[in-house]
Amino acid sequence: MKYGIVIFPSKPVQDEINSYRKRYDPHYALIPPHLTLKEAFEVDDEKIEELITELKHIANDSEPFNMNITKVSTFAPVTNTIYLKVEQIQQLYDLADRMQTGKFPENQRYSFVPHITIAQKLSQDEYSDVYGSLSMKDMQLEDPIDRFHLVYQLDNDVWTVYESFVFGKEYV
Repeated sequence: MKYGIVIFPSKPVQDEINSYRKRYDPHYALIPPHLTLKEAFEVDDEKIEELITELKHIANDSEPFNMNITKVSTFAPVTNTIYLKVEQIQQLYDLADRMQTGKFPENQRYSFVPHITIAQKLSQDEYSDVYGSLSMKDMQLEDPIDRFHLVYQLDNDVWTVYESFVFGKEYV
């Protein structure tokens, strides 16, 4: 089965982000707005239990933090993806790093860049127009984060939560 590990912002922040995604992101209906800590990976049912135990340890060792979205940016010229830039804080990097080592599959294709995608798979003309208008917007969103989520992909390509992990919670 295909899994991933993400942080979902609060509902009000998701609603704000979705106002852009519904027009420009073909994955809008497949997964809510999210920050990817570990991109999609394949693992069997037996191995996922080991990873869940590891995720509980990571959550235990983590403290809540504020996620600050500061501006619109892009991965161009590599791809025509437009995203909301999330302020770079050590806690995010530590979380992402811990999910690339130990029992986790090492599948990181790109350096970790904290972001929330709002537009992707755009033609060059669409990209230029959309990025031109969105980059003019003053984007200042702050959101308290106290958990991350293990998600899995259904047969219809929709992603859903498998389990959530609250920071600082004593899992048994």
